[in-house]
Amino acid sequence: MTKKGWLVTMAGLGLNLALGVLYAWSVFSKQLTESIQNGGFGWSRTTATLPYTIAIACFALVMVPAGRLQDRLGPRVVATAGAVLCGAGLIVASLGRADFIWPIIVGFGALSGTGIGLGYAAATPAAVKWFGPEKKGLITGIVVAGFGLAPVYIAPLAKALLGSQGIGGAFRTLGFVFLVVAGLSAQFLKNPKPGQISVSSNLKKIKKAKTPPFADATWREMIRTPKFWSLYVQFACGATAGLMIIGHVAKIVASQSGGAIQAGFLFVALMAIFNAGGRVAAGMASDIIGRVGALIIVFFVQASIMFFFDQFTTTGGFLFGAALVGFNYGACLSLFPATAADLWGTKNLGLNYGILFTAWGVGGVFGPNLAGMIADSTGSYARAYQVSGGLLLFAALLGIWSHMHLSFKLADKQLVITLGRRENSIKQEPEREEEDKIAA
Repeated sequence: MTKKGWLVTMAGLGLNLALGVLYAWSVFSKQLTESIQNGGFGWSRTTATLPYTIAIACFALVMVPAGRLQDRLGPRVVATAGAVLCGAGLIVASLGRADFIWPIIVGFGALSGTGIGLGYAAATPAAVKWFGPEKKGLITGIVVAGFGLAPVYIAPLAKALLGSQGIGGAFRTLGFVFLVVAGLSAQFLKNPKPGQISVSSNLKKIKKAKTPPFADATWREMIRTPKFWSLYVQFACGATAGLMIIGHVAKIVASQSGGAIQAGFLFVALMAIFNAGGRVAAGMASDIIGRVGALIIVFFVQASIMFFFDQFTTTGGFLFGAALVGFNYGACLSLFPATAADLWGTKNLGLNYGILFTAWGVGGVFGPNLAGMIADSTGSYARAYQVSGGLLLFAALLGIWSHMHLSFKLADKQLVITLGRRENSIKQEPEREEEDKIAA
């Protein structure tokens, strides 16, 4: 059982390492905005953001049907379909030209975005189902770390391919490579069979673990809870800030440094390292301090860095800013699925988290587009940083309020149950005394 659980976890990690091509888009985006003489297509920043935005939207929307299919058909079938669509989409994108944008929009945006959603929806629930509640944060962090870590190698690889093969050749080569890598990884994904006991390294923690307030809830039961909508808004706010920077980091570095720093792909890779580290570290920390506390800390730190991001103009400043943004954004991607599993169980986790994950799509559509439009109109990303910082502060305060409200509600419910038991006990006491007399 332990070996099978870890094999599924590593397969999910490998799958996400391929699907994480989404986070390397800023390297392609920067090249697309270059002039035709410099090997680009001469697109505006808003146009170059469009395929990325569509990919995020498709990724988020397909998580809902993909989650249901994963729960019913198993993760292997869904992940394999995702691998095929992701690779095929990149190959279609290779047909794009400066005056012919539709292959990139349809290929990378619609096809690859849908494929990424299918694969991502299958990986995390499958791995989490093999382990006990005391490891939900850790396992979730490891699986989704692959998605965040992918740009570490994809960014420099894409940069090299863009230089040697051009935009079309880079898309085509990555398409064939990811078709094979993701397809092979998908074959090792598997749900535990009914009746199999989840792996646990600490049975005492399992016995002490509290039953979720809505254990094994259906999606209808989940969306009726105020906690779901609170988490939905928090997730959207957190995704807005992270994806805004990730989608534009190469251009941000070049713009705010006055053109002195052109190696933006290195910052993409740096963000990816901290993105992955944040997923694992936050997952482990939340197993100890709780999901709510971890989320609130992440939101406050991310808000602070966003308010000062326009002050970074040097290599050291960008290193610091990119590392913190990547770490905190990655933390969100492990904390939210683990929270969903805690609150609503793992039986329907694929579909339930898929619905919650559409909040990431909202932030993904809003954040990059906001940054692109503000930069095109003002020549600076400063106002976009301020809006994102405000949203993150709101998310932190909402998290505090929601936790206090839920705690009071559960405490009141427990008090009512306790008083009811005492009242029944008092009512039954005379009856017991009468029965004792008869028995005597």
